[in-house]
Amino acid sequence: MASNESYFEGNRKELFKLHKELIEIESISGNVGIYLKDYLEKRGYTVEWQVVPEKLGRERANLYAYKGSKRDTKVLLTSHIDTVPPFFGYRIEDDRIYGRGSVDDKNCVAAMIVALEELIDEKEVEVDDVALLFVVEEEIGGPGMQFANEHLGVDSWKAVIFGEPTEMKLGVGHKGIIIFKYAVEGKAAHSGYPELGINANEILIKALARLVGTKLPDSHLLGESTINIGELAGGVAVNVIPENASAFIAIRVADNTEEIVRIVNEIADSTPHLSVEDLHSVDPQLLDYKVEGFDNIVLKYATDVPYLKKKSGEPFKRFLYGSGSIHVAHSDHEFVPIKELYDSVDGYKRLVTYSLKN
Repeated sequence: MASNESYFEGNRKELFKLHKELIEIESISGNVGIYLKDYLEKRGYTVEWQVVPEKLGRERANLYAYKGSKRDTKVLLTSHIDTVPPFFGYRIEDDRIYGRGSVDDKNCVAAMIVALEELIDEKEVEVDDVALLFVVEEEIGGPGMQFANEHLGVDSWKAVIFGEPTEMKLGVGHKGIIIFKYAVEGKAAHSGYPELGINANEILIKALARLVGTKLPDSHLLGESTINIGELAGGVAVNVIPENASAFIAIRVADNTEEIVRIVNEIADSTPHLSVEDLHSVDPQLLDYKVEGFDNIVLKYATDVPYLKKKSGEPFKRFLYGSGSIHVAHSDHEFVPIKELYDSVDGYKRLVTYSLKN
């Protein structure tokens, strides 16, 4: 294996410089976007600054960049520039680069930019062939990509290449998600006289048992649909019959979102005092993955992939690829292997040239 020095001082030293600078910027406001706008404009790109409606009291913006005269390109490279908290800084340890965003998703941002620059320099693509889109708020449900989809106004891409940590493999697809709240409105009473009250906790527990005990649709590609009861609340004291109870639930959907939503609602409809609130769903996503030279992987996490579509509502040809593993993303030891970061540039280059030819 090559030494770290050979990577950092070699022909792709700009990759590691850019990656380091991105990690060292705390992604809690628009500062990553400001940095990238300046970086790309200095290299001859036209950069469109797309302000996403304010959330959480701060301005965030997507960036759409292209080097030629045409914004309607043939291929799009896209990733997200937001990260989860808390921030922790850049460091190198053994053959890994640590830091918040090192693998989710500033590795993909840096590798995509360098890949496109190399393709243009090597005359493997024309300057009008490929654009870059970097979006915000992927980590909180994808409003950045949804806003880009509604307002960017580009329908020309033959393929869209999404960047996420996929262990250097092409994603076959990823599960969808249903997020909702079960809420129970009971009746408070003294715990010595339970017949005078309606125990919200008991109702909720029985409903959750029904849900967990129900066989949900599965998929030969994406596996089983899984349930996570993420938050529970109910009751005020041990000697009071609880009046209210609630549970926030996420179902990772392998197949047939509509049927699972029906099950969720049927349990509520057949349970007195129980209601469904704030239900949001996204279908499972099947991707393009049959490209020679790439291994494949099935992914269990959600991405921005569902939100970018043609004006007709149909999906583009879509690839999902990147360095590193989702298993360390969002953790206090988030890292990307140095060699994978380096090699991912070649992966993006191959996907771009494949997309232009097919």
